[in-house]
Amino acid sequence: MFGILGATQVWNADGSAVALGGPRRRALLALLLLDAGRVVTPERLIDGLYGEDPPAGVANALQSQVSRLRQVLPQKIEFHPAGYRLAIDPDDVDSHRFQRLSAEGREALAAGDPARAAVLLREALELWRGPALADVDGAPFAQVQVTRLEELRISAAEDRMEAELALGGHRELVAGLRELVDAHPLRERLRGQLMRALYGSGRQSEALEAYEAARSELADTLGADPGPELAAVHLAVLRGDPELTPAAHAHVPRGTSPTTPTASASPTVSEPARPRFVLPTQLTSFVGRDEELDRIGAQLSEGRLVTLIGPGGAGKTRIAIEAAGRYGGEACFVELAGLADAAEVPHAIQGALGLREAGVMPGAGPAPDPVDRVTAALADRPLLLVLDNCEHVVGEIAKIVGRLLGDCGELRVLATTREPLGIPGETLCPIPPLRLPPPGTDHVRALAFPAVRLFTERAVAVQPDFELAADLDAVLRVCTALDGLPLAIELAAARLRSMSASEIASRLGVVSAAPEQSEYGPGIRPDERFRLLSRGSRTAQPRQKTLRGVVDWSWDLLTEPERAVLRRVSVFAGGWTLEAAEAVCADRTTDDDVADGGGTDGGGTREAGVDAFDVLDLIDSLVDKSLVVAHRPEGADGVRYRMLETIRAYGAERLAEAGETAALRRAHARYFLALVGEAEPRLRRAEQLDWLRRLSVDQDNLHTALRRRVEDGDTGTALRLLAPLSTYWLLRGVRLEGAGPARELLDLIGPQAPEGLDEEYVLCVLAAANGVSDNRELGAHTAAADAVMASLGYIPQRFPSLTVIWAMAMGAPTADAAELISLTLDDPGRDPWAVALLHLGQGYAHWMVRGDTALAEREFSAGLAGFRVLGDRWAMANALDVLAQLADWQGDNERAAALADEALGYVEPLGAIEDMAQLLCRRAERSARDGDTEAARADYERVVELSGRAGAPDCMAMAHLGLGEVARARGELAGARALCELALGESGTGWAGLDMNRSLILIGLARIAEAEGDPERARGYYRQVPEAELVSRNGPVAASFAEALAGLALLEGGPERAALLLGVARTLRGAEVPPDRDTARVGAAARAALGEAAFAAAHARGVALSREQTVVALTDFDAAR
Repeated sequence: MFGILGATQVWNADGSAVALGGPRRRALLALLLLDAGRVVTPERLIDGLYGEDPPAGVANALQSQVSRLRQVLPQKIEFHPAGYRLAIDPDDVDSHRFQRLSAEGREALAAGDPARAAVLLREALELWRGPALADVDGAPFAQVQVTRLEELRISAAEDRMEAELALGGHRELVAGLRELVDAHPLRERLRGQLMRALYGSGRQSEALEAYEAARSELADTLGADPGPELAAVHLAVLRGDPELTPAAHAHVPRGTSPTTPTASASPTVSEPARPRFVLPTQLTSFVGRDEELDRIGAQLSEGRLVTLIGPGGAGKTRIAIEAAGRYGGEACFVELAGLADAAEVPHAIQGALGLREAGVMPGAGPAPDPVDRVTAALADRPLLLVLDNCEHVVGEIAKIVGRLLGDCGELRVLATTREPLGIPGETLCPIPPLRLPPPGTDHVRALAFPAVRLFTERAVAVQPDFELAADLDAVLRVCTALDGLPLAIELAAARLRSMSASEIASRLGVVSAAPEQSEYGPGIRPDERFRLLSRGSRTAQPRQKTLRGVVDWSWDLLTEPERAVLRRVSVFAGGWTLEAAEAVCADRTTDDDVADGGGTDGGGTREAGVDAFDVLDLIDSLVDKSLVVAHRPEGADGVRYRMLETIRAYGAERLAEAGETAALRRAHARYFLALVGEAEPRLRRAEQLDWLRRLSVDQDNLHTALRRRVEDGDTGTALRLLAPLSTYWLLRGVRLEGAGPARELLDLIGPQAPEGLDEEYVLCVLAAANGVSDNRELGAHTAAADAVMASLGYIPQRFPSLTVIWAMAMGAPTADAAELISLTLDDPGRDPWAVALLHLGQGYAHWMVRGDTALAEREFSAGLAGFRVLGDRWAMANALDVLAQLADWQGDNERAAALADEALGYVEPLGAIEDMAQLLCRRAERSARDGDTEAARADYERVVELSGRAGAPDCMAMAHLGLGEVARARGELAGARALCELALGESGTGWAGLDMNRSLILIGLARIAEAEGDPERARGYYRQVPEAELVSRNGPVAASFAEALAGLALLEGGPERAALLLGVARTLRGAEVPPDRDTARVGAAARAALGEAAFAAAHARGVALSREQTVVALTDFDAAR
């Protein structure tokens, strides 16, 4: 027998141990034992024993070790042309036997035989004598194998616990499970098993405490909530679910997941690379659809796009959620029903994936195309993307899915829609109505049919004493009349709160009390539309026949005030609060409604007896009647309400019939204009996070209000909505959200600001600019906006955030703008947030326009102090970041690091992955300058990972530039060039921040060309740097350019020009700072070539150059030749 589950051992038949010799020989034997019975090549043995640096004559050394091992194990080691083979039965090796036994135990568990599973798994675990490969764990091959075997060990331990729980051994398992949980605190399966063992031992309170401990550990360590499986155990404990009792586990369902190690194994914490997605929680049982779920599972395993098609109300959404829950990997759910425009689809997918559209740091430039960002984030990510309710945006979905599947090789898509997407590779899965029993079926057999079972389960939920046997005939008539559609059945069953099953059935096909009055035929009341629609015209759509009938019937049961509220709440998108409903849905026939205009159906609403104080009771009534759902979504302060999309669409039709659409759209816009107007100043105060959450919950309503005002030609209200929304978009990094409506609004307005709305107009231009690649595409609008800003002195009065958004698009303040800023800082009536921001703007002007870093630091510090008083986290992070950059520039790395760390602390609660990446990128730059290339590389690689998750190519470009600089510092020029070329391809152009990044990449490529001795190629890169970056806008970039150009001058035999350029860089930096590695090398070489006096004279001439002379010096690329 042979063993590696512990120290490497060989035992004779009598049980005595065989002496194996030294560690190298033991490691050789362990390598052969891992592949017992198979040929192992010499190359693999050498790699495993010696790693990447084998000694000279390693082949002879290996032969010698094999020969000595053969002396210990005669007849066991065979020579083959391809290598060596240990000629034994793999089952004679404890590791192979362990894997076989644990696999058989897992299979027995899945097959519902926990007793056999427990025996097999106990035997498997007893083979372990200690940590795997304990005596050779330092060998190059060992660590990977140790990790693999330990993972299998804890997996087997979990499976064994599952089997023992199924056998009812709850009380005896508690102590062992506590030890396992202590050793592996992040294993949720073990946590759930401990909770079940405690509950089964009569210790429910301790089981709940165990869940709280798990939740706290996961939150503190991973920043994550418990997964759905652990949450389900918690819910079962709370409910006292009988499934938790020992008898309930006599059969363990197939698909139990075993993958984890044992009580004595050391904890292995594996930090997840990506956030966990949570599927929508379902509060009711899932009935039937086993055949469809099996088919979906098979289709997803064989293809990458599965589309669920079927009539509305067939249950496509619920089936998709169940299928995603059973999917073996990560799944993200995207709800599309609330979208009114196909252009919103990319943003919905991006939002569901948790991707920000842009960073919050100034200089980030316009948000990239959301499809590009999603593609970048999912490029190599195994994920099931569930796209729900695609039918109204099917064309846009088809284009996006086609691209994602083409560019993201690990992605799978599950779509629900009423029509196929119609793209290559699509597999259709029709979702028919639930199966109905044939006539004459008794109540026992009827329950085997999903339609009847669904009605019965929902009936018991609202009427606990409901019995199918007593109402079988009525239930069968109801289910048949409703065509087996789940939504219709659930709505019908809900009516059992106030009606009997027979009464429900009668309303679906009732004999009229006065048939002679009916124009539809004898015995049918004209009000019973449902029966007519379900059996009417063959040309009507099946969905309309059934669902319209169900909702018509529910509508008929409402009072007039209830009907008024139901149709009026259809104006909301994505849900609403009670406050919003009271403001929007009460009767109104005011002058404001008539005067606002913009609609086609008049000014006010019908008188329906709905006062604002009545709205709460009326909505409660609609909740009781299953037409409105009350819920408490994450991030909301209280209860919110929503409707099923079918009912919302129905309500919108009724709203139009009542002639109230225009009035309600205006009321909706007024409410959300007031909300965002109240929020805007608070987004710049200590309440920032609370108001961000509040607006995020109503993001659909805010965007819908804006879009409708544009559609209705109400340009004034649209501009007043867009302006405060710009601050929200800025902080949330979703500036692209307003780009489409903003462009349409500009088309209506023309290139001139409406009277009294000058700042709003500029914000509209900037919002539209987020959707274009270059601000020149907006033509006259850009010029008009610039004229407005000039008339304002570049200092807005009502929307201070405009200053930030303008700078992000147009760059740092010009000299003239800086003068205007300085004249207004002492205005006592100015908003304190605006004053703090003006200090930042003045600081940028001092630094980047005048090169005065001392004054810049004073202004930045004043701005930070102002933001601290106000408690604005976003603004504090910006101020700290620019102070850190300035400290960096001045060579004070320790202070820069402290400031940047504080900025990170403020950015994190905003959920700004991209901004964290930017701050880490700057930390890496500091490490690289300090010569700590390992730390720099680690941070840059982290930035690449974060940028990939965020789908932020420009941030990734700067990380690749940094990695290229690290490679250049190590002399790896080919690798450095490849990384910088990759960065250049990822970078954008046309905006201030993007042009700066691209310039830095070009400088990096030029320096690599110089290091490779290719001055012509270097000169070509330098020529591509925009002149605006050299002087008129960005002193720091210009200084880096001058220092790099000095290297080119030196390479071409111009030490005097090199010294002059270093002097130019000194002036552009605004202070004497410690030189980086490249600058120090160039300076030393120029001094050596010229002598100290000549070097100092040339350097002084560079320092003394005027700005115009500096331009000439930096753009005369042939001066040294």
